Amino acid sequence: MKKLFFLSFIFLAITGSSPRIFAQDEMLIDSIRNEMSVDTSWKKKIEFGANLNQGSFSSNWTGGAVNSIAVGGHLNAVLRYEKGKDSWRNDFQAQYGVVRNQGQESRKSVDRLFFDTKYGRSISEHWSLIGGVNFLSQFTDGFDYGESAAGNPERRKVSGFLAPAFLTESIGFEYNPTDYFFLTFSPGAVRHTFVTDLDLYKTFPKNYGVPIGQRVRTEVALMQLIADFDKEVAKNLNLKFRYTIFANIKQLNAIDHRLDVNLTAKINKYWNVNLGAIVIYDQDQSLAVQFAQSLSIGFLYIF
Repeated sequence: MKKLFFLSFIFLAITGSSPRIFAQDEMLIDSIRNEMSVDTSWKKKIEFGANLNQGSFSSNWTGGAVNSIAVGGHLNAVLRYEKGKDSWRNDFQAQYGVVRNQGQESRKSVDRLFFDTKYGRSISEHWSLIGGVNFLSQFTDGFDYGESAAGNPERRKVSGFLAPAFLTESIGFEYNPTDYFFLTFSPGAVRHTFVTDLDLYKTFPKNYGVPIGQRVRTEVALMQLIADFDKEVAKNLNLKFRYTIFANIKQLNAIDHRLDVNLTAKINKYWNVNLGAIVIYDQDQSLAVQFAQSLSIGFLYIF
């Protein structure tokens, strides 16, 4: 009888308390699953901006000026994955702007299409082995404006979509002391220069180094060096630059340099002032240093 009473008590205790025990266990398991489902390995930053600049003057304005209007926009997106020793960074940038001065047709003020993807494997605290692919081109045709022998305005085509375009594959080492700066060294990087317009040489004889009648030229670098910086250097003031050196193993006396710089000052949550500059030295384009600069005030949304 005692044994029967003891077994009955155990049965009632189990059947009476198990629903609560199991419910608590299920809640704990669900909580753990929810925490595990939030993957913090991925980080993203997306910026969309647009600007409009306009200037007008009366017909008797003695300072000498013309009416003008300029519009532009850009989209920047960075997607990063970091987990353990592995990392993967994707960077997409698109910029386009048009300006029109009184008495002239519309002209481009900025035109850039850029994509960079890179995988890294950490080998020490600040060093990684990396492999990546980089693409650079533009959206629309570009022209050089001047005057003909008769004094009439004329333009000649000097670039276009995929004319040129640069596709670079590289492996090497990356030094990353902070989250806002990295330096990559890529011996043996391979760069392909595309000019899909086979008639471009008629108006731009250098043809970006691509042999006449061909659409692509391949170069191997003794060394490619990239320095990338992106940081808020002061309150509401961001500095971003990317400097690239490409040393063709067959033309070490003609090393290519490119520097892209952007300084952005936030006025408030949605408005900013942006100062941008591009400096290029590439003998396949010009024997002199090329420089482009832009200043704009516009809308900026980050999400």
